[in-house]
Amino acid sequence: MMKNRLMILLALCLNQVIAQNQGEITQFNSALNKFLNVRDFCISEDGNEAFFTIQSPLQDISQIAYIKKEDNGWTEPELMPFSTSYMDLEPFLSHDGKRLFFVSDRPLDDSSKQKKDFDIWYVERSGPEKDWSSPKNMGTPVNSDLNEFYPSISKNNNMYFTLESPNGLGKDDIYISRWENGSYSTPQLLDANINSSGYEFNAFVSKNEDFILFSRYNEADGIGSGDLYISLKNDKGSWEKAKNIGTPINTKYMEYCPFYDETNQTLYFTSRRNNLSPKKFDSVSDFQEYIYENNNGLSKIYMTQLKIN
Repeated sequence: MMKNRLMILLALCLNQVIAQNQGEITQFNSALNKFLNVRDFCISEDGNEAFFTIQSPLQDISQIAYIKKEDNGWTEPELMPFSTSYMDLEPFLSHDGKRLFFVSDRPLDDSSKQKKDFDIWYVERSGPEKDWSSPKNMGTPVNSDLNEFYPSISKNNNMYFTLESPNGLGKDDIYISRWENGSYSTPQLLDANINSSGYEFNAFVSKNEDFILFSRYNEADGIGSGDLYISLKNDKGSWEKAKNIGTPINTKYMEYCPFYDETNQTLYFTSRRNNLSPKKFDSVSDFQEYIYENNNGLSKIYMTQLKIN
């Protein structure tokens, strides 16, 4: 294990994390190009279900959709049954596939129409083909009168999430709430090897909590407006100083919302990368196809093979 950690750290220092060129990073699925903004992706352990957020151009409308794999292909996207007029985003499926966590500004109960701050919620089911329950608020101590975002759950049910708190190191910081004796503990701020006076958000934690992937915004060692970073846990159980994952995953554009499939060693992430250039079009449909199908500067889900350990 130590040898693997050293190999990864060396690769990160060289800004070469397995993927060696831009061509190895692809869009997840062209069927999602019908949406203007797609972000916050997760996939089930068996690879047969995927959940993601679809948004309006200015991100003022936000809903969670899903697709299923049938006959080696993906079904047409459908909205989750709990969709309302409120903002829903950032789905994370538990490792057993029975609980879907997400973020919403919906009121605590149906008797109110007043939007709340952003909280972490969840829905449950007894199996993959079963119906989802009504949404349930995580409650305290995870949720507060502040904004909580981007839940990620380790195999032992520890929860990592983003919190906007005046008591943090920056505006957005990453916290952990540990699962202890059947309930969640008071959230704790991760140390300065992860958080800073800037913006840290969108943390994905591995099953065994041996590495964490997250986004930083406008860092001194950054490549673009927002980059993906990684931190490994050392033998003493502490997080090592986070390092920029480097190119070609990070670009001069915004990269965020990482999700890592440990079984298939595949990194999924959101990016606003753009490779459009002026050209002659044969028709309006030709123009539309070029704009929608290519990396167009809007939020899309990308994937690449990435060996971490």
